[in-house]
Amino acid sequence: MAFRITGLPAAPFAHLFGLSDTELARHGALRYRGAGNPDRISLRDTSDDETVLLINHEHQPADTPYRSRHAIFVREGASTTFDAVDTVPQMLRSRLLSLRAFDAAGLMVDADVVDGKDVEGLIERLFRDPGVRCIHVHFARRGCYAALIRRADR
Repeated sequence: MAFRITGLPAAPFAHLFGLSDTELARHGALRYRGAGNPDRISLRDTSDDETVLLINHEHQPADTPYRSRHAIFVREGASTTFDAVDTVPQMLRSRLLSLRAFDAAGLMVDADVVDGKDVEGLIERLFRDPGVRCIHVHFARRGCYAALIRRADR
């Protein structure tokens, strides 16, 4: 079954890029520099010379008990959103993941944990349920939202 993984669009965060640390603090954001920070836009880990902004982001806006927001990193200056069919970015492959399946009403109908190296099997199992509209990927250890998975035909 074909699936599409997407990162977050850059536009909602662009107003934060380049702000001073004081101005970022007014938005509840922090700046970090260094390798290995997972950017939720391009779905790749940062290098030593890149900065990320740690922000609070609402990734599940449905008006249900599953409405959710959490801390995420976005790479400062990122402009290209990851969007690919049947391709798992290395950032996800290298981590323990929690996949949470949601229906059209925004209710969680299934969830499981998987090593990122083996994520395709869990994606396939979750999408066997025709009621699953999308899958939210989270980093299992810290619980942070990582990416969105949809059926490639939707």
